Amino acid sequence: MLPKNARLTASEDFALTTKSGSRLTTENLVGYLYIKPATNNSEPSGARSGLIVNKSVGGSVKRHRIARQIRHDIAPLATQLPTNSLLVIRVLRQTPSFSTEVNTLITGLVARTAQVKARS
Repeated sequence: MLPKNARLTASEDFALTTKSGSRLTTENLVGYLYIKPATNNSEPSGARSGLIVNKSVGGSVKRHRIARQIRHDIAPLATQLPTNSLLVIRVLRQTPSFSTEVNTLITGLVARTAQVKARS
């Protein structure tokens, strides 16, 4: 599981990430990755991640089960995320296992942001 300080909870951070971050879509998930610019007075912080699981996916129990599964899948991959990054994963529909999609999503987003940084 993800520690509390690695979770994204503020609605402003969700909005910033989904509107300004890099986006990658798989069959059942949409991922957004935004790297916050470092400021002079702030220390670098670790990556934080959040989930958006819509009611169309299912009832409350089902949505929370899916969120726990995905958080469990994100935890070992969190070290791949850049410093000061915000990750948001939106669940489009339910599937028995999200682990391969989460792995593909995070790897692809990190590669895409590295390409964007290289071009800048």
